[in-house]
Amino acid sequence: MTKRILILPLIALALTGCAGSLGGSDYERSETRRAYEVKMGVVESVRSVSLEGTQSGVGIATGAVVGGVVGSEVGEGKGKTLATVIGAVAGGIAGAAAEKGITKKPGLEITVRLDSGRTLAVIQEDTGERFSVGERVRILESGGQTRVSH
Repeated sequence: MTKRILILPLIALALTGCAGSLGGSDYERSETRRAYEVKMGVVESVRSVSLEGTQSGVGIATGAVVGGVVGSEVGEGKGKTLATVIGAVAGGIAGAAAEKGITKKPGLEITVRLDSGRTLAVIQEDTGERFSVGERVRILESGGQTRVSH
């Protein structure tokens, strides 16, 4: 029984790393049938950045359940109750940190000089699409979201 209780939350935590991509060629379904303003420009610089991990609550919940189960195996009576509470709190903290670390992704800061003369810096997930200084690219903007693509 304890193994089942531990396995299900761990599966849920692992699935938090399966979130969609945020690269220049990746779209959510809700972005279809939407008009985008297209601008052209030249890449001035490309810099690697880190995209902070997310905290959806899955890590906290998973960690709290696992920590509580482990804590409940310690002691008897009031000591067992205290160990369960401490285990749940510590597990929640550890689970939140684990989720944030698991969902952290590499990104790119792409600075583009638009044909209009304006300069934009766009930060997006590094999905393997390569951008080189001097390369012509497209900038797509819609609803407050901007992306760089070829």
